[in-house]
Amino acid sequence: MSASSTPVAPPADYDGILLASFGGPEGQEDVIPFLRNVTRGRGIPDERLEEVATHYRANGGISPINAQNRALKASLEAELAARGIDLPVLWGNRNWDPYLPAVLQDAYDAGHRRLLMVTTSAYSSYSSCRQYREDIGMALTETGLDGRLSVDKVRQYFDHPGFVEPFIEGTAASLATVKAALAAAGKPADSVHVMFATHSIPTKDAEASGSSELELREFAENSAYVAQHLAAAEAVMARVDPQQQWSLVYQSRSGAPHVPWLEPDINDALAELAATGTQGVVVVPLGFVSDHMEVIWDLDTEAAETCAGLGLAFDRAPTPGTHRKFVSGLVDLVCERTIANHIGQRPAMTELGPWFDVCNPGCCANFRGTKPVIAEVGSTVGRFADAPAASPLGGS
Repeated sequence: MSASSTPVAPPADYDGILLASFGGPEGQEDVIPFLRNVTRGRGIPDERLEEVATHYRANGGISPINAQNRALKASLEAELAARGIDLPVLWGNRNWDPYLPAVLQDAYDAGHRRLLMVTTSAYSSYSSCRQYREDIGMALTETGLDGRLSVDKVRQYFDHPGFVEPFIEGTAASLATVKAALAAAGKPADSVHVMFATHSIPTKDAEASGSSELELREFAENSAYVAQHLAAAEAVMARVDPQQQWSLVYQSRSGAPHVPWLEPDINDALAELAATGTQGVVVVPLGFVSDHMEVIWDLDTEAAETCAGLGLAFDRAPTPGTHRKFVSGLVDLVCERTIANHIGQRPAMTELGPWFDVCNPGCCANFRGTKPVIAEVGSTVGRFADAPAASPLGGS
């Protein structure tokens, strides 16, 4: 069921799938150029970028995200082949090679005319949804492919079973691990807390997430981004243990200190839990689809060290990665939008979903300026000149 009145796009004939992701450096010399790409237009000096660069340099200057995307691409190709679906999978990044403009140009040169984009971000906010749509819109404009190559996008999948069920499995396993460790140490096995961790974003961006829906329904903390995480976490714990104590925390804050970002920070929250008698924690990286730098540094390194210093038993649940249910779920999302192999049912594990295919104008607003954007009501960017933008057909 969906409370949204925004469009469900009619199925179409696509000739390729575009896997779009953030991108990351693949060597020490790539680190600063990559961080310049990420922060372009913000005037951040290299000295400050070097502070963040230490995270990558500690891992050989290599972000794991590109290797993870190659693995996900291969898994998607295998799942498509197993279902007899003849759609090639292309891969492009926003901030590192292979860059989206070059990928779109290569796709057009190879004869593709209509692509369906799957992103590696499950939630609604500027950075996790609209910025992808803007980057595609700008790439089509810059390459001169606007009106010649069409790119649509699958819905945000924060509550799709393919995304949530791997977290259910992982959370249950991690909870058992921490409880066993506490019992072995002679500590009460019920003195454990589950922390669902996600990327912090500026409060202003959080409040703008899902902004076009705020007139139609209420979101927790007036933010679709926050509400979606809370709803997904509730869906996980309803299956793992409805009585288990849990909370939503944030990580990976960046930017000017005077700008408000979502809180509490995970390390501050860990200290508060330890002070109130908690003996162990399970950290669930609910905001992430794979074990990229924010997971292996901010959680596996910094949060784990915080727990060690506080004497807390610690275990981190896995991200979906290439879990068979996640891969199958992404292909199901593709099939929701295709004429061939069409899936009419749109599953969702929370009352917020299923999320919509095409955004209302201004959703997850960009406060940094107006840019071309795809997958928005009334937008013609990326669509064939003779094809109308998706019309409001009602929620499902």
